[in-house]
Amino acid sequence: MENKLIVANHKMNMTASEINEFLKELGKINNKNVVICPTSIYIPYFLKKKFQVGIQNTFIHEKGAYTGEVSPMQAKSLGVNYTILGHSERRMYLEESDTFINKKVLEALNYDLKPIICIGETLEERNMLKTDKILKRQVINALRDVAKIEEVIIAYEPIWAIGTGVVPTNKEIKATISYIKTIINGLYPNNKVKVLYGGSVTEKNIKELNKIKEVDGYLVGGASLKPQAFLNIIEVVDSQ
Repeated sequence: MENKLIVANHKMNMTASEINEFLKELGKINNKNVVICPTSIYIPYFLKKKFQVGIQNTFIHEKGAYTGEVSPMQAKSLGVNYTILGHSERRMYLEESDTFINKKVLEALNYDLKPIICIGETLEERNMLKTDKILKRQVINALRDVAKIEEVIIAYEPIWAIGTGVVPTNKEIKATISYIKTIINGLYPNNKVKVLYGGSVTEKNIKELNKIKEVDGYLVGGASLKPQAFLNIIEVVDSQ
């Protein structure tokens, strides 16, 4: 079985001095299956320490008058290899549509950035039994016209579980991940797309979560901001 991918999403956290302290505590991680996605202005700190690095977002064009945006071309030129796209927080706060996210995916692939495409349902959608419908729509739209499917990663993050401490049961996660893989296989038979789980992944629940063989890795939020907790998650995933 291939090694599981562990992605840290730092979101908009930490000051420059806190990043320096974080790096001291974290030490060296030589595991190529660990990707750190810091706030974009801190990316050079991690690249200097030889970490596998991702960016939390990239734009739909390679350059131009788009104040505040970062293009895949710019990210790749730094040495970044991954980009998180379609995160629920961007869908929610910045009203990013499926179509816009698809454009980002295609542009990222043009520059050999591996897109980590986030999908997931809200609590209301879950309660209305719309989870399958929402996920199918998000997957199909995100992968529209994608040629380099082997470069794509999907991250299933139930929105109601992000930062809440509430995690679906292993049975629920297994069923949902299997469903997502069925959708992808319908579009791209015999693909090797990794499907990660995210949503309140912690050092306390990682042993239980890691029993789910259908899960190909984890997108870790808050726990990735704590060096020892993150190291413990890596150790559990590597040892099981």
